[in-house]
Amino acid sequence: MKNRIVPIGFATMALLLAGSVAAQTMLCGQREMVVDELTGRYGEEVRGMGLAHQNRIVEVFVSEETGTWTITVTSPNGTTCLMAAGQHFATMAPEAAGEDL
Repeated sequence: MKNRIVPIGFATMALLLAGSVAAQTMLCGQREMVVDELTGRYGEEVRGMGLAHQNRIVEVFVSEETGTWTITVTSPNGTTCLMAAGQHFATMAPEAAGEDL
């Protein structure tokens, strides 16, 4: 499977958020452009991040107002790809040590 780098715009973001993107299509762009789209158009801000295999940065963007969320992965070369997106984001409190569910 070969990844395509495509400009992220309103139409592609709408498709992603609607769940209509084919599993083989990877939506990617330069990090600044992707972050500008997520923050400007969707009101999402970084709520968490971590370092993944091959020095890739995984970030979770969330809009407190709308409940939308997006997971991105950024490669060392600055290319950011959208991995997943959805609605109804909820923050979970950490379970206290010794508590059973």
